[in-house]
Amino acid sequence: METVTENIQTTKPKWLKVKLPIGQKYTELRGLVDKYSLNTICTSGSCPNMGECWGEGTATFMILGNVCTRSCGFCGVKTGRPETVDWDEPEKVARSIKIMNIKHAVITSVDRDDIKDGGSIIWMETVRAIRRMNPQTTLETLIPDFQGIERNLDRIVEANPEVVSHNMETVRRLTREVRIQAKYDRSLEVLRYLKEKGINRTKSGIMLGLGETEEEVFQTMTDLRNANVDVVTIGQYLQPSKKHLPVKEFITPEQFAKYEQFGIELGFRHVESGPLVRSSYKAQKHIL
Repeated sequence: METVTENIQTTKPKWLKVKLPIGQKYTELRGLVDKYSLNTICTSGSCPNMGECWGEGTATFMILGNVCTRSCGFCGVKTGRPETVDWDEPEKVARSIKIMNIKHAVITSVDRDDIKDGGSIIWMETVRAIRRMNPQTTLETLIPDFQGIERNLDRIVEANPEVVSHNMETVRRLTREVRIQAKYDRSLEVLRYLKEKGINRTKSGIMLGLGETEEEVFQTMTDLRNANVDVVTIGQYLQPSKKHLPVKEFITPEQFAKYEQFGIELGFRHVESGPLVRSSYKAQKHIL
């Protein structure tokens, strides 16, 4: 078993340095986002891949507000009592996608454990609104676990986006610390259930650098493949603030390449593995 390094690096290595986004497509979309005050995770999360994704006509939108009912140790989203549901949000998101002329949209959300349906009705209505207003746009939904409640997951199945993603985030041993209110096996069951119910393409993501071992990453990837997950993304965890979990290790590009090769050998349809990879990185490829 590979041991975790005890020497925590405090400065980012050179392979984590990002070029400023450029290009005509990026400039056009940035102008539209600013002009119409559109809300994308790409901008609010300062994603390192924003220029590349926007250049491909892909963008990520967050629904159900910006306050989460969970308090995960890795996530920069605010925790607390969310605002009431905005039932006009599905149309607003669909309109944003139309204004930006997005080819492939990724939709995500905070956890809404305060709502009986977990927010799944808004999820379903958002997919339907996007389909009505943007019939040529393909969709990925990066969903919460909905506490594993099948009737809530069934609404996602009924909406039938091209890709449904739910992130494991970390290995089994670290789940309680990293995803305080989540459960490793519940997330696996959500992914397995979605596939069994007919979702064409399922996907999950893992962050590295939280103290996991190589063997644990291999096991998590194997667990995902055994749940018939088609796509896996693997990237470097970066600490959002001093209040969040510290980075224990900066994983080298060579180690990410090793995980990519292992994933290909396991039989994943797509493996995105690298320091700057995020959940929606190269998302437009994952429908193929």
